[in-house]
Amino acid sequence: MPVTLSTPELEADRQALIALITAEAVFHGDFTLSSGKKATYYVDMRRLTLDHRAAPAIGRIMRDLIADLDVVAVGGLTLGADPIANAVLHAAADSDRPLDAFVVRKEPKDHGRGRQIEGAEVAGRRVVVLEDTSTTGQSALKAVEVLRREGAEVVAVAVIVDRKTGAQAAIEAAGLEWRAAIDLDDLGLDPQ
Repeated sequence: MPVTLSTPELEADRQALIALITAEAVFHGDFTLSSGKKATYYVDMRRLTLDHRAAPAIGRIMRDLIADLDVVAVGGLTLGADPIANAVLHAAADSDRPLDAFVVRKEPKDHGRGRQIEGAEVAGRRVVVLEDTSTTGQSALKAVEVLRREGAEVVAVAVIVDRKTGAQAAIEAAGLEWRAAIDLDDLGLDPQ
């Protein structure tokens, strides 16, 4: 399903991001994904979520993608979601609907306050889980599990690049809305 962003400027950001991903973040070869699946290409979004040319556009695009959800914070499983959440936080900071960010650790800290979620308080609040790319949705669902355990109301999972390999179905089966800014068709790639 094609993404519809709210302004022509945001669509221009999206097209520029697609060009950057295609040129600098798609690698061909033999790869094992975090899901354990094998692939003949790898979309390395960290190259761009941590890049000065792409990060501001990512923040604007992802903020627009979730603008209708009435949430107060965004974040996800560290490390992939961290720069995206920060970009969204900055993109929303001067708006009439600012958003806070949070980080979900893979395990609770064994010192200090022993927290597994850092940043914005999530208990009793509506939040969105972010991811850079998604294959099976399991990383996002791990973050969702932790957030729900801490009392957050997770309403959606939003990804920059959907690999179109089952993540959407897994997220929707968990009762969440799925949002993706870019998919493999946009990048001229086939699902694997």
